[in-house]
Amino acid sequence: MPSRLSSSTTTGNAMNPLAHSNFPFTAVAGQEPLKLALILCAVNPQIGGVLISGPRGSAKSTLARGLSGVMPALLNDEELAPFATLPLGTSEDRLLGALDLEQVLQDKQVAFKPGLLSRANGGVLYVDEVNLLADHLVDQLLDVAASGVNRVERDGVSHEHQARFLLIGTMNPDEGELRPQLQDRFGLMVELSNQYSLEERVQIVRLRDEFDQDPESFCEAFKYKQRNLKNSIRLARKALGDISCPDALRMEVATRCQSANIDGVRGDIVWIRAAVAHAAWRGAKQVTIDDIKAVEELVLAHRRQAKIQPPSPPSRRPETSRPENNQQKNNQETDNNESGELESSEGDWGSMTPQTLKSSTPIRVNLQADAQVPSTAKSVSEVTPGKHKGKQQGGYRLAASESGKGVDWFRSIINQPQEWPPKTLTHKAAKTGQARLHLVLLDTSASTLNQGVFAKAKGVILDIANRAYLAREQIAILGFGQDGVSSILPRVRAPKEISELLDNLGAGGGTPFRVAIEKARDYLAKQYKGNADLYSQTYILTDGRTQADVSDLELLGQTVLIDIENAAIKRGRGQDIAQHLGAHYISLNSLLETVL
Repeated sequence: MPSRLSSSTTTGNAMNPLAHSNFPFTAVAGQEPLKLALILCAVNPQIGGVLISGPRGSAKSTLARGLSGVMPALLNDEELAPFATLPLGTSEDRLLGALDLEQVLQDKQVAFKPGLLSRANGGVLYVDEVNLLADHLVDQLLDVAASGVNRVERDGVSHEHQARFLLIGTMNPDEGELRPQLQDRFGLMVELSNQYSLEERVQIVRLRDEFDQDPESFCEAFKYKQRNLKNSIRLARKALGDISCPDALRMEVATRCQSANIDGVRGDIVWIRAAVAHAAWRGAKQVTIDDIKAVEELVLAHRRQAKIQPPSPPSRRPETSRPENNQQKNNQETDNNESGELESSEGDWGSMTPQTLKSSTPIRVNLQADAQVPSTAKSVSEVTPGKHKGKQQGGYRLAASESGKGVDWFRSIINQPQEWPPKTLTHKAAKTGQARLHLVLLDTSASTLNQGVFAKAKGVILDIANRAYLAREQIAILGFGQDGVSSILPRVRAPKEISELLDNLGAGGGTPFRVAIEKARDYLAKQYKGNADLYSQTYILTDGRTQADVSDLELLGQTVLIDIENAAIKRGRGQDIAQHLGAHYISLNSLLETVL
């Protein structure tokens, strides 16, 4: 039986077996920008690959996989490019390669077993849902993509091999952000829509139906189109060295990149390479302004940044300096809105103009000593950022005696050289520095402006972020208020300073609490899908002024509800909500400890 690796690198004019199992590239209806991006990267892989963003049903995976049927190999363009898929739950051993256990057992020799990077060498490495890829795999991809060489020093194996591949990643933007370092590695990006005209829908369904009924005959019908496209890519690739780009157009690219406010000059480099590839693709000898414009959106889609405008002066006096009667009036209006009389459905969230309150100092909450723990909650000792006890994993080092899940076959064998096979297995050390995520849900409704509690909530977040920063842990912040639920800070390693971000954050309107919890539930589910070893802690900062029922909802990981209502007699439902969610409950008013 031929190996899967050898079957994907058939030479000459023989068809790649993968081409028969995949929907032909030239048979896909529509999605011309994506087709162009893939073809340009096939012409010049130094462009850096393609990131495909779009909802389900927009042909992302179909076209990405179909490229393997028309792309000449990078190492020998007479062959079809090998194609490897990186699954979300893969291990580092599977990605990089590791000890060949079979050869060790049979021949008693240490040998290297290639991984997915070796299989993708000279072809395509495809990552579906790349935004959910575990961080440790992202780090490995970044290193290899930058150097073109995979170096493995592990399990008694010292090995390196060439790893030149075209990286194609797909993602659904509703499932989370892509890590910025990896996003910048993609040369081009295409944002797709799954909205089609009636004629397009009919054509797509008809073609798919024909393929499903007889894949072999369907692929045979597109054989000549596939072959012609492959030959065109090969000719364009050979012509790259003869294409010139005038300095005037290089200046045009620099000017447009500067206007788009992109970081660094990688965008400029990619733009020129893409324009040259486009000129070669159409058979020209020199880049023109049309080539520059043709690839502009592909280059800037994930690099363009809005220029930060200085904040405009407030149109009214700060909330803290309002006359007492106006403040009482606002509180009364907010209470009425939160009571449910005016908010019969969660779609009616008020229309108060957002107000801002600044927090001058972090506020520490002693979670371990003072939280009230419902019967459904997990150990409260696991809640504080930067505090690591017991067998938790995430952004810190475990005890040396802690064992991991996998078997260390190399050490199992060398520790028992006379035993064959070894009677006692040695386990790998538990991984350190695993992802630890702090998810903050911040109530930005108008009622939190009462007596400055919104500013105090910001102070709590500052402390969570500061301690997460020191522990090198990750943080994400969602706000829920007048405009629904929005991302204040996407999942990133906790920044050193977020005071300005929080100070510019306003509050107003009603409380879409249930929607916020549903968003958090779905968000966490996606994060855990991408990294089963993820450890998450969710902080819900709210005054509890909502009638929403969340008793049927549950959040993954640890949850703590910090009740920021500042009143002797609480009108909110903080304790009830915490009980329903199985969360730890803290009354911020009685537990404030200012960090000096």
